[in-house]
Amino acid sequence: MLEQYGHGGDLESAAKAYGIEESVFLDFSANINPLGPPGQVLKQLELALSSIIRYPDPGHRQFKHILGRKLRVNEDNICVGNGAAECMSLILLGLHPQKVGIIEPCFSEYRQLSEQFDIEVQSVRGRQDKDWKATIEDIGELIQQVDLVFIGQPNNPNGVQYTLQELHRLAELAEQSQTYLVVDEAFIDFIPEQQQASLLTELEKYPRTLLVRSMTKFYAIPGLRLGYTLAHPDVIRSMTRKQVTWSVNGLALLAGEAALDCDKEFERSTMELITKEREVLVQGLRKLGCEVSPGEANFLLVRLPDPWRAIDMQRELGIRGILIRSCAMYPGLGQGHIRIAVKSSEANQVFLTEIQSVIESLG
Repeated sequence: MLEQYGHGGDLESAAKAYGIEESVFLDFSANINPLGPPGQVLKQLELALSSIIRYPDPGHRQFKHILGRKLRVNEDNICVGNGAAECMSLILLGLHPQKVGIIEPCFSEYRQLSEQFDIEVQSVRGRQDKDWKATIEDIGELIQQVDLVFIGQPNNPNGVQYTLQELHRLAELAEQSQTYLVVDEAFIDFIPEQQQASLLTELEKYPRTLLVRSMTKFYAIPGLRLGYTLAHPDVIRSMTRKQVTWSVNGLALLAGEAALDCDKEFERSTMELITKEREVLVQGLRKLGCEVSPGEANFLLVRLPDPWRAIDMQRELGIRGILIRSCAMYPGLGQGHIRIAVKSSEANQVFLTEIQSVIESLG
């Protein structure tokens, strides 16, 4: 198993396991925009290299100004973090819940961070007949039993959204129960704006609801680490009081500023690519006997045909230079579940060819 740190994208472990140079792999285990960073982001980084002799702005003021203008939110409602993971950490540190609720299967950091801070974790399970979403009744009961609930929107690893009506209901239940509702929107940028179910424009109605977003996936800068939380100013102050000074580096802030100023062409091209290539992968995998969850993001949850196990498929593809994410360790899923990113047309065709070869090798 390559996920010794609980995530995909571990090229160093893969290189050691399969004896292949890191640069050779086609990495379907990390969900990053296949277009790569926008050109103006790379240009800005190149021009800004000399700025590393200066400390970054500890208040993240320019980035927050641009972000607030783009999202039409007040800067007092924004906390900038060293990736979405730091934002989640600051939420737990700032709000100090005693019990955290999660909806499994889900992003492993929800449980991992909570347990690192000695917080009790309770969970409910998503149902296969609901594309691995939990019922609103089950989530509602969880909200009443804990101090804070994490919910993925779209959820990782299945890529499915809850409806806007469902989110409103959960936010209302959170207010009634005095529970914080943390909505992880790390991948929502990959969904066309008119199809996004988000409480962004109505956060004033729900002071106990927080939105966490990532800049690293859509703008393909995971090595720089940049994310942010949108919430009530009181919540933001509680978070920032726990933040280490200069936790967000200057190059990450500059990259974020450049990314937010990108023209619509980058967003349009990304949406077109993801929509088209996701369907290519879905159809190709189903022809091979795989079950594919109908996700909306830039990744797919896949159940391999029997008797294939995720760990065996990961090894067979790994020696062929292709990395996938095993989901066998996700509570609620099985030994045959994997997750793959949606990549370029060329990369996706290589993947489909190789996985077909592997599956047919047992025939």
